[in-house]
Amino acid sequence: MSTVKTARKKVMVIFGTRPEATKMCPVVQELKKFPEWFETKVVVTGQHREQLDQALSHFDIQPDIDLCLMKQNQTLAYITSAAITGLDKVVSEERPDLILIHGDTQTAVCGGMVAFFHKIVVGHIEAGLRSHDKYSPWPEEMNRKIVDVVSDIMFAPTSTSKENLIREGCSENHIFITGQTAVDAAILTSRPDYVFKEDRLNHLVKQKGRIITMTAHRKENYGAPMIRMFRAIRRIADENPDVAVVYPVHLSPVVRETALDVLSGHDRIHLLDPIDYPDMVNLLSRSFLILSDSGGLQEEAPVFKKPLVLMRDTTERPEAVTANAVYLAGTEESTIHAVTTRLLTDMNFYNKMSNAVNPFGDGLASERIVQIIARRFGFVSEFPEQFTVRN
Repeated sequence: MSTVKTARKKVMVIFGTRPEATKMCPVVQELKKFPEWFETKVVVTGQHREQLDQALSHFDIQPDIDLCLMKQNQTLAYITSAAITGLDKVVSEERPDLILIHGDTQTAVCGGMVAFFHKIVVGHIEAGLRSHDKYSPWPEEMNRKIVDVVSDIMFAPTSTSKENLIREGCSENHIFITGQTAVDAAILTSRPDYVFKEDRLNHLVKQKGRIITMTAHRKENYGAPMIRMFRAIRRIADENPDVAVVYPVHLSPVVRETALDVLSGHDRIHLLDPIDYPDMVNLLSRSFLILSDSGGLQEEAPVFKKPLVLMRDTTERPEAVTANAVYLAGTEESTIHAVTTRLLTDMNFYNKMSNAVNPFGDGLASERIVQIIARRFGFVSEFPEQFTVRN
């Protein structure tokens, strides 16, 4: 790819949560490979705190600016108002040429809006995801739509995401299929000789039997849906003596209370405090299957060829369901129990899911994103080849 000479540009990368950090840090690392092109400024809102710091430490990235917004019992209104106010001051002082935001958090919405207020080019990584239900996931579905409206460059992870954007009236010339940076991060983080920081995991992965890793935290599942999910999981553990369930329990008081009520007291259900990103990725790679209501795990599980039972009614990542890497089970106890039992007992069914082609990436998304930015600013003369799924 040929290069041309032009003035150095300031790229501001804004994020605030651990999921954003894990998906943005590979992009930051790639940007910093080209200091002659880019002055890279990392700004974190601190929408999450401890887990965000763990991710930054893992990727050896120090924020240039930290707004430290997190407080106890924070509301969406508080995060939104505080992030917009804080980011407005930062952007006014720094005047970047491009602002990069990721996904569907309050930080992403606020970063996009502030960039728009200042008429600064917005690049949205993970653009175009849609569940087509504004309350599921909530508030993420509406957040990502708002971000895409104000974006100038849309880095769509898949062709489905691109089609969603075109249907909504976005110009095809501004959309690039890059794959998911979550795949890049997972590949960089997984290691066969990994030693877990959570020592109980070092013992669990060496024991005979099969590990089911689970997560559950979505607000729309609070209450009866979460109780049904947890009851299904306890039944699975009761009926399969070779199965250990590992659940790093989210810090939400609602989630923790429900988990303790339904899942505690079982000798093969291990309720852990939240674990850091490297522990989680390496636990996924050593699991037999995964149960979750997460968004990001739908992208990470196919990297390691682990079937995922998705405990949600909708998904903004239908590619995984179409590829047969994810089973959309809903939140009914009977369905979650039946699908998981089948994966544990029917190896043809299990192998069909575990051998699914990863629809989300090939580990080169961050490289594509940076080369697209380089082309936008005239540092290179050609766009990179876009991501396609290869069977």
